[in-house]
Amino acid sequence: MIVRPRPSLLQLFFIVRGSIVLRILPQIIVIFLLSLAIVAGHEERPGVILSLNSGPFALLGIALSIFLGFRNNACYDRWWEARKDWGQLIFIARGFARQTLLLETSGEAGIAARQGLLRLTIAFSHALVCHLRPGGNDDKVARHLDEGTFGLYRAARNPPDLLLRLMSADLARLKADNRISDIQYQLLDASVGQIGAVQAACERIRSTPLPFGYTLLLHRTAYLFCFLLPFGFVDSLGWGTPFVTALVAYTFFGLDALGDELEDPFGNQLNALPIGALADTIEINLREAMGETDLPPLPQPKDFILM
Repeated sequence: MIVRPRPSLLQLFFIVRGSIVLRILPQIIVIFLLSLAIVAGHEERPGVILSLNSGPFALLGIALSIFLGFRNNACYDRWWEARKDWGQLIFIARGFARQTLLLETSGEAGIAARQGLLRLTIAFSHALVCHLRPGGNDDKVARHLDEGTFGLYRAARNPPDLLLRLMSADLARLKADNRISDIQYQLLDASVGQIGAVQAACERIRSTPLPFGYTLLLHRTAYLFCFLLPFGFVDSLGWGTPFVTALVAYTFFGLDALGDELEDPFGNQLNALPIGALADTIEINLREAMGETDLPPLPQPKDFILM
């Protein structure tokens, strides 16, 4: 995710990183060169390279802008919902750390049980990052699991869910050993269930993209509009047509590309959510709750990028 202060008016026109420009630059260049060729051909052979009425382009441009705006709103809703889910995960993890304080009343065994549960919670947050983000590294998960548990983790079809099952199994053993009461068990197990609900919500977002037909329609319409636009303005704008069409292409293709990035909030794009940094935040909070003092600083953006 891009984290930077609001740029000044001068900086506004020179910011490249995170501006989508590099991603859509090939399309803009193609539209510019095509417009240049159409203007040159119209100047040389106006009977062959015809101009079109610009009126329909204005109407189509308005309709396309509305549809692109609707799609981007839908993509942003996915992005924001994913951010709320991870905010909820942080909230539940912190609450779970407070709830497990009741285990420390059982002496050393209770303290060890609490630390085991919180280690599993930390491992879960990092495992969820690997589960949602392709190519994730599970080294951070391994740091909080013993060798046997990590072996089970690597063999599981759904590693984060395995860790939740292990947490529930630990709670069941504590109840069977009479270290926690029925009410305490229900309280702690409810928090594990809430963590599982967050995972299910994130999996729903990841596995359910926007309808392909709708996205395909917008892609086709945007490309056709930009390809035909020079024919509508070649008479009125002349040699200024390539610059105007390139600006229009930047707007439409930029909105389209930004929607693609927001549609996948757990990806590796610059505008994706910093779920790795959020998992690190959970780790720092829970390790502090366990009494550790040698903690790393909270995640900070590097070159205005927080991942």
